[in-house]
Amino acid sequence: MADHPSPPPPGEGDSNASPRRAAWRAGLSQSARELLSRDEKVFLRQSLSTPCLDALSGCVGSTLTTLDGRELLDFHGNSLHQAGHAHPEIVAAIKGQLDAMAFCPRRFTNEPAVRLAEELVALAPGRLGKVLFAPGGTLAVGMALKIARLATGRFKTVSMWDAFHGASLDACSVGGEALFRSRIGPLLPGTQHVPPPDPYRCVLHPAGCDGCDLACARYLDYVLEKEGDVGAVVAEPLRCTTVNIPPKGYWPAVRAACDRHGALLILDETATCLGRTGKMFACEHFGADPDILVCGKGLGGGIMPLAAVIADPALDVGRDLAIGHYTHEKNPTACAAGLAMLHILRRDGLPGRAASLGETALSRLRDMAARFPIIGEARGLGLSLAVELVRDRTTREKAADAADAALYHCLARGLSFKTSHGNVLTLTPPLTISETDLNRALDIVESALDLASAPKE
Repeated sequence: MADHPSPPPPGEGDSNASPRRAAWRAGLSQSARELLSRDEKVFLRQSLSTPCLDALSGCVGSTLTTLDGRELLDFHGNSLHQAGHAHPEIVAAIKGQLDAMAFCPRRFTNEPAVRLAEELVALAPGRLGKVLFAPGGTLAVGMALKIARLATGRFKTVSMWDAFHGASLDACSVGGEALFRSRIGPLLPGTQHVPPPDPYRCVLHPAGCDGCDLACARYLDYVLEKEGDVGAVVAEPLRCTTVNIPPKGYWPAVRAACDRHGALLILDETATCLGRTGKMFACEHFGADPDILVCGKGLGGGIMPLAAVIADPALDVGRDLAIGHYTHEKNPTACAAGLAMLHILRRDGLPGRAASLGETALSRLRDMAARFPIIGEARGLGLSLAVELVRDRTTREKAADAADAALYHCLARGLSFKTSHGNVLTLTPPLTISETDLNRALDIVESALDLASAPKE
């Protein structure tokens, strides 16, 4: 058996190794503890899941209900609950499709799949005009990489450190989180990485990014020039879990660099698509259209596993090959859920609602930042919100234990969210969240930060 060195630094979510998790589990009922023990007995253990925190008996709207009857506002949701959990219209669409035709084998197509592809093309930015479906975002990222290789004849990629594109070997090769890359090499060859556009923790300007000169974009341009044969730049429009918003002009500069050096631009919106940031697609904020866009998570209505690649029709060059020939490629039940999801997003104006509620929530978080020195920065775009906790605002040393304590304080008071990169409270509520529940959640966060900022005796 391999040796087990110290674990990699925290990344995509909160660790299940926290002593507070053990304390939480000890306070559960016997029936909940027994189910958790059964889970651990039959599932392979891994960071971020088994051993699990708790057991659920229900997920509806904005609320999770545990086996013990505790209700939690869900500001985590694996970033797929734009319409809330178990939206009745999505459930009805799935049930109706199950009765009509539950599955579609290969070499056949069906009305829900074609119509969903048509609607995505109509919504997508720029020249994007052709689609492939897959059961998850990781698989869609893999298909995007294949398309880029076929279209350019190049295998190299440039992507960002600290980014997440999925847990499979190809996706974590272009990803940049140690949690998913450690001790599983060798990874894909030719996967170069550059510093991400992170104004708060810019490695190219450690003293701060005031008067940003887009050094991060110029660094990426330099790598493209020196490599000379990069097929694609792969990135999230903004880092979804820590909500690092690129400086103005970053994406147009990267788009121009890709065009100069013959590289495609693949934007992975698995977690930020479909209204989360206040626009249907996050890239619409930044003034640069991709050659390939990946969307997922919420595309299945928060119920069905579904993701999509939306590509420039000029990249339709794999007719004689299998790019993503998945069993559930054109699953009519999943596509029915996707159609219902898009209908709800447009009819209820959920992207605009996310923009409005997010602006109000961010204003309140920034007010907290002005009062609580433990907050290094509060940031957000739509209802993708983050609060970064630090021990010292000058050094920006991460306050990981404070973030972990805040999580469990909030869980005990009825709010679930993700902690990311060890010290960031990541708040991603449903776009259907009521103003009352949003304010209640922010009250709970404020109580945790007030406690964390209190002088230690």
